[in-house]
Amino acid sequence: QVQWVESGGGLVQAGGSLRLSCAPSGNVFSISGMGWYRRAPGKRRELVARILNDGSTEYADSVKGRFTISRDIPKNTVYLQMNTLKFEDTAVYYCTARYRLQRSFPLSESWGQGTQVTVSS
Repeated sequence: QVQWVESGGGLVQAGGSLRLSCAPSGNVFSISGMGWYRRAPGKRRELVARILNDGSTEYADSVKGRFTISRDIPKNTVYLQMNTLKFEDTAVYYCTARYRLQRSFPLSESWGQGTQVTVSS
């Protein structure tokens, strides 16, 4: 199984920006979709954004117009550009992807360890 390694989290003031990155810890044959979720203190994990192979994207209503998900296919890397951050965006952000390790392998899904994003008001 491949693990996904997130980076780019940190502390930022409200109104600021951060860019998260997520890449696999090893080689994968193909990826069918990648996404970002988050879990705020005391809340359930929720979808932030996801992107499919055809480039289609989906966003949570709370981040539409502020966050942008993108993907570098040759690098198997997904990004989350977060602008105009709000206090309520404070959470641990997790990357996930559905992938095949080899052509003949079934689809797998795994998660990263998460990266903390803290927005000060």
